[in-house]
Parts: sequence; C-alpha cells; structure tokens
Amino acid sequence: MTATNDCEVTVEGKNAVVIGGTRGIGRAIALAFARDGADVVSTSRSEDAVAEAAAELRDLGAETTAVTCDVRDRESIETLQREAEDALGEIDILVNSAGVVAQASITEMTDEQWETDIDVCLSGVFRATQIFAREMSDGSIINISSMSADQAREERVAYCAAKSGVNGITRATAADLAPDIRVNAIAPGFIKTEMAGPKLDDDAEFRAHVDERTPMERVATPDEVSGLAVYLASDAASFTTGEVVTVDGGFNPSSV
Repeated sequence: MTATNDCEVTVEGKNAVVIGGTRGIGRAIALAFARDGADVVSTSRSEDAVAEAAAELRDLGAETTAVTCDVRDRESIETLQREAEDALGEIDILVNSAGVVAQASITEMTDEQWETDIDVCLSGVFRATQIFAREMSDGSIINISSMSADQAREERVAYCAAKSGVNGITRATAADLAPDIRVNAIAPGFIKTEMAGPKLDDDAEFRAHVDERTPMERVATPDEVSGLAVYLASDAASFTTGEVVTVDGGFNPSSV
C-alpha cells in the first residue's frame, strides 16, 4: 500500500470477505463494513446463517453473495475466494474470525479437541491468508485473536495456544506481504457473544470477577470491536501493520 494523505476512516467502495462473519464479532464487523459503504461477503459453515447474513447485508445496500466456507478445508476456501471475487471484484479486505473453543484441562483434553481448535483457529488463518493474499494486489487482512493469547486461562489450553499462534502469524505475514498488503490482529477481551455469553450470564461469581477486574467495569458488545476493524481496513491505517491491538476494557494489566 502506497503512502496516502487521505486520513479518513472509511471502507466505502472497498470489497470485503469476513470468514466467521455470521455471528458474534465477525457479524458485527461485516455489518459495520456494509454500513460504511463496503460490499461484503459474510461466510461460515452454515447455509442458513450465510443466507441470513447475505440478506442483512443487502438490506444495508451492500453487494454480496451467499457462499459457505469451512476453514479446515482448503478447497472450500478457494471456492469462497473465487465466488467472492466473481461477485464483488478484487477483494481488498479479509477478516479471519472463525473460531471454536474446547473446554478441557490439559490432562483431560482429547487429541480431537486439540486438533479441532488448532485447525480452525490457527491453521484456518494460515490457509485463508495464503489463498486470498495470492490474489490481492493491495489491501488489509485482519485476524481476530484474543487476549487469551497472553492470559493464563484454565481449561483453554488449545484455544490459548491457537491464539498465540495467530499473533505470530499476524506479525510474520505482515513482514511477508508488505508493503502492499497490511496484516493486523484484534485481540478482544470479554465480549458478549454467542461463544462467551452463556458463561458471562450463568456464572454470577465469574461475571462479578470480570467486572471488578476490568477498569471499564463491564464486558463489551461486538459493536465495540467493529470500529477498530473499520479503522484497520481503511486507508487511514496505511502505515499500520504487524500489530496486535487489545480491546479488553483494561482487563489485561499490560493494557492499562
């Protein structure tokens, strides 16, 4: 990406693909892009969820197409890239937001649980980045990491390992793909999503601990992450690459 004097934070006129974009943080990012004038393909493994996401995006005036994607399957990602480009033109923005989490201690975790977390959360980022970057001449890749990459979280060994790897992939691919393609990561803290919501809602003691430790005294909504994604995808961030930006309300001591 060449230097620019345009510091406006907007993705208007850009084409985006959000993998894992039918729920939670990914969905919020896809909708934020569309509201700001981007055309967006929002995808996941579920045909029904993808169709619903496409309808939401069209209601916001975005061009889109409904195509599913399983990040564990290279051919599935290649199909997504082709169909998204056929529908929108060259892709300017890729968001890697697909995620799962196995809840088990190191002594109880199965090989299948470990391999699934690593394959979806880490290897999926590798595959998607490689496939899309080969066809991108300019643009921005945003990986959704987690503060769990730097936090000791019990019964999250595979997830923490995968997200630490996402931070490493982010920095290494930023070096590989510069200067034309920027690569950054967003590391959310406790966000009220389908994945984290049940724990935050059902365990009052845990929720009280989170609120007490967080300087902002609450958890966030996915929309409070999407604004950072718009910035990182915009030309205003033309000199920002290889960064992992934590959005946790100050929960991590290193961020306050």
